[in-house]
Amino acid sequence: MKKALLLLMIFFPLFILAQQEDSVWFAQHYAKKEVTIPMRDGIKLFTSIYYPIDKNEKHPILLTRTPYSCAPYGSDKLDAANWYSYKKNYAREGYILIKQDVRGRWMSEGSFVNVRPFNANKKNSEIDEASDSYDTIDWLIKNLENNNGKVGVFGISYPGFYSTMAAASNHPALMAVSPQAPVTNWFIGDDFHHNGAFFQMDAFDFYSALGSGFGQPHPKPTAIPANSIGYPIHDNYHFYLTTGTLANLTKKLGDSVAFWKDLMSHPNYDTFWQARDARNATKNVKPAMLWVGGLFDAEDNWGAWNSYKAAEANNKGKDFNKLVMGPWYHGQWASNDGTHLGNVAFGSNTATWYQENIEIPFFNYYLKGKGDISKISEATIFLSGSNEWKQFAQWPPAEKQEKVLYLQSNGKLSWSIPTNINGFTSYLSDPSKPVPYTEDVHFNRTRNYMTDDQRFASRRPDVLVFQTDTLNEDVTVAGNVVADLITSISTTDADFVVKLIDVFPDYLSYTPIDIYAEKDAESKYPMGGYQMLVHGEIFRGRFRNSYEKPQAFTPGKIDEVKYKLGDVAHTFKKGHRIMIQIQSSWFPLADRNPQKFVDIYHAKESDFQKATINIFHNKTGSSKIILPVLK
Repeated sequence: MKKALLLLMIFFPLFILAQQEDSVWFAQHYAKKEVTIPMRDGIKLFTSIYYPIDKNEKHPILLTRTPYSCAPYGSDKLDAANWYSYKKNYAREGYILIKQDVRGRWMSEGSFVNVRPFNANKKNSEIDEASDSYDTIDWLIKNLENNNGKVGVFGISYPGFYSTMAAASNHPALMAVSPQAPVTNWFIGDDFHHNGAFFQMDAFDFYSALGSGFGQPHPKPTAIPANSIGYPIHDNYHFYLTTGTLANLTKKLGDSVAFWKDLMSHPNYDTFWQARDARNATKNVKPAMLWVGGLFDAEDNWGAWNSYKAAEANNKGKDFNKLVMGPWYHGQWASNDGTHLGNVAFGSNTATWYQENIEIPFFNYYLKGKGDISKISEATIFLSGSNEWKQFAQWPPAEKQEKVLYLQSNGKLSWSIPTNINGFTSYLSDPSKPVPYTEDVHFNRTRNYMTDDQRFASRRPDVLVFQTDTLNEDVTVAGNVVADLITSISTTDADFVVKLIDVFPDYLSYTPIDIYAEKDAESKYPMGGYQMLVHGEIFRGRFRNSYEKPQAFTPGKIDEVKYKLGDVAHTFKKGHRIMIQIQSSWFPLADRNPQKFVDIYHAKESDFQKATINIFHNKTGSSKIILPVLK
């Protein structure tokens, strides 16, 4: 510990000094101005422009459109935080750097619409986020001095959604776009719903505790943050359990947030949600596209994988539509440290590798005509477990083969079909005692849960555990994992959570975190026998046949629940085991299913009931996990 403190004392002042030097350099070489840019319907959008003082060359434009504010406001105030990150490299390359408050947010005029639907057939003054992007780019090209006529757009999360929409604008000056962890579909896979199950913690936090004012009235432009509702206690499991129903959450939120009402009013995948699928905007996209995401992104992992796939399918033969997925939490690729997440180390600084070898060369090539991008593969994917970057000619890889892991009696998991006739395993799912998503007590949802140790869950009687024998060779999974459960339940509805887990050897020499400082033995997490969550996903059982038309279960009747867990890129090393855990709650990450076929968003306390869940694993009813194994 003393050595760690010594290293901190040595390197932290150097880090601060480097930040100060970057800020001084930026202030000496850049100026700022603020403008309002008119859209085709007359609405004006507030835009901050940081431009090089140097007039000796023409400069490319790099734009981010955001609902999160382009503060600090004031032409004399520079966005210093940007220059403490890798983005300082864009300044040193001479980019004109621009941030814009999107329509209806902060200092921009107009009405804000969450994930505003893309309109492919706009007429006259009709608008969407693609048209606002087009009009913004058009104004910038025509009005900014010393620009070279080339524009790039990038953004993470919600700004990733606006990046997708900007690409759909197809403005002739827009050369390159990088949607990163883009919000894509808020019902099937991103943020607020996963396979129809409501992610209440993220949704409620987003629309209340962040104080961001999302969905609240915006009568005029303002730089003042909205008031937050806040939480009365600091244990999220306890808060959501004692609050009870979603109807009670609605009461806490009040009636000022319009989109919360939309969430409560559209329980199925109806036209409201279908129109808000950002993949609708990926047809006939002209700019070069670089899709980026994190394997362990707790928010928009689904969007990165599936937006890329949609753009690939909708733009046959497109020269540059490529994918990068690293071992990152939400936005970690834009940080200074991509060495680890939670207790799991990645063997190198994957974030700086990406910045230096992928993103900056991408924009330099298309906006400055500089460098070589021939080494950027179709899919650049990090394999966790083996901790290595792999380049693939397509995703999913052509080399993958589907291999089936069958659930067996006595908690076994094997590549062979069960031979017994009546095998099944049962558990009792009790909504009053839901399975926590993480072992620790937290105020906010953690990002580390995506690689957390699952031993706490495997010890619960309402979590089924199946695992292989010790692996005799490496098994690399690359592609979409599918859970195919044969089940019967005692009620009319239930959720199913399936977790794919890497079980480390019991005796393991492993340095989990902090490659820059040594830790004393007592502070190291015990990694022997660690049950690393590789990927988990929930599915609301009523949607097993259709997201649009939910269907009740018949109590006691055997049924099939088959769904995609999502894309995985992980190597289970020789000497490890593959584990599957199955449960029916993941709380308070996802809301509790009453286990009764009712409108969950308006369910009463009396609707919640216990359910006996049977998972079959026999010759005629063989529950299984389908793995895309790389050969």
